[in-house]
Amino acid sequence: MSRPRIVIVGAGFAGYRTARELSRMSRGKADITLLNPTDYFLYLPLLPQVAAGILEPRRVTVSLSGTLPHVRLVLGEADGIDLDGRTVHYSGPEGGEGVLPYDRLVLAVGSVNKLLPIPGVAEHAHGFRGLPEALYLRDHVTRQVELAAAADDPESCAARCTFVVVGAGYTGTEVAAHGQLYTDAQVRKHPLREGMRPRWMLLDIAPRVLPELDEHLSRTADRTLRERGVEVRMGTSVKEATPNGVLLTDGEFVQTRTLVWCVGVRPDPLVESTGQPLERGRIVVDPYLQLPGRPEVFACGDAAAVPDLNDPGNFTPMTAQHAWRHGKTVARNVAASFGIGERRPYRHKDLGFVVDLGGAKAAANPLGVSLSGPAAGVVTRGYHLAAMPGNRVRVAADWLLESVLPRQAVQLGLVRSWSVPLDTASPELARVPGGPERRQETDARSGPGAATDEDAGSGNPASEPAKNQPGGEPAKNQPGGEPAKNQPGGEPAKNQPGGEPHKAPGPVKRTDVPEDTPDTPAEGDS
Repeated sequence: MSRPRIVIVGAGFAGYRTARELSRMSRGKADITLLNPTDYFLYLPLLPQVAAGILEPRRVTVSLSGTLPHVRLVLGEADGIDLDGRTVHYSGPEGGEGVLPYDRLVLAVGSVNKLLPIPGVAEHAHGFRGLPEALYLRDHVTRQVELAAAADDPESCAARCTFVVVGAGYTGTEVAAHGQLYTDAQVRKHPLREGMRPRWMLLDIAPRVLPELDEHLSRTADRTLRERGVEVRMGTSVKEATPNGVLLTDGEFVQTRTLVWCVGVRPDPLVESTGQPLERGRIVVDPYLQLPGRPEVFACGDAAAVPDLNDPGNFTPMTAQHAWRHGKTVARNVAASFGIGERRPYRHKDLGFVVDLGGAKAAANPLGVSLSGPAAGVVTRGYHLAAMPGNRVRVAADWLLESVLPRQAVQLGLVRSWSVPLDTASPELARVPGGPERRQETDARSGPGAATDEDAGSGNPASEPAKNQPGGEPAKNQPGGEPAKNQPGGEPAKNQPGGEPHKAPGPVKRTDVPEDTPDTPAEGDS
């Protein structure tokens, strides 16, 4: 008898856990294939520490092939599912296409940035769902402070040192908390004009910070942010984004070059293409995480509407805690479908949440016990070390070094603004000059957080050779190249005051892919 073919789409918290448990349970009795755009699992809760220069990028990634024995990894993005033919169609990283037949299918495609119909946001904001976005934000914030320190114009200095984060959920709160500490450390080396300091703003239309979490966590986070000088504005959001700043819903115009979009997530669009019933964009499953009428298909994580048996009539929220546990239940039920063990419905018990506020500060309520300050910081970091499926020693070492050594605030220039558009279904992938164009694209202008010429590059990389690439001209501000525009002695950058508007390659539109996060909301808002 042939072994069952199991295909898992997505390696976020749900998909990774499913693959790991199935690898252990199947004992070679099944062929397990994991389809994912990257060769790593991303531990999303520590991403703000990457953006703040505390952790190196590889610390928050876990090798799939190195930690999932007996699982075949296929690099690619699913762009079509034939439920009747039992096949998954995918596109590879170099433009090739392929088809994966299955006997059991697990959809764990996760979620993507949630956009709102606000003028200018898609063009001028950047999300925070993947490693490329974190690397871009780190470079961008570093550059803005350096340019502000060298600026003669007070208005330009103030605009460059104003950072607006929209969304006071889990991700937005941590980005603002860590970002403020990072820029304060940076200006000690690059002093600004007298009387100026970095200005961080955290906006949300909700009545309080962390509205989806316990009030203790909310109060602790709010107090810590305000004590550090972060402007926390509840009941306020962005009405319009422009290249030079943002218009707030209260009528104030804030000049800024940085707009970080953390308002939440939506289910990956791939699930819509299945034609199955949806609940607010999530594919509906039964308590065993199977599609009704399709017992061979399972779904979990942010893309699945899983009935909450502890709260009849509702569905489990889109958090990493649930996604991680969904994965274990799905693995058990898939194994039961070919004779290993018994299937079980999904039930959960809330273990509490942790919020890292940078430095020694945090807020936590493990098992319902409210903690704040250094005690919460110890619990938070201990939780993350315990929850990570790899790299624990390296992460702990980075934390130790960060506590005794100053951070290195340098621009690596590895990720450009146009490489991380907000409107993309693949935040885990940075767009590459001359890369395969498999999806419909639209133009997007670079704006706050995207605005310098050396950051956005010149022209469309799909239509002409990239500078500093083989066959192209040397990149400006690189050895052998011209001085970068918008640097001292250079011309003003396009899309800056006094410069021409510059168009960069636009956001990718597609029908598939991202991920989730553990015992912390799995969002931008979680």
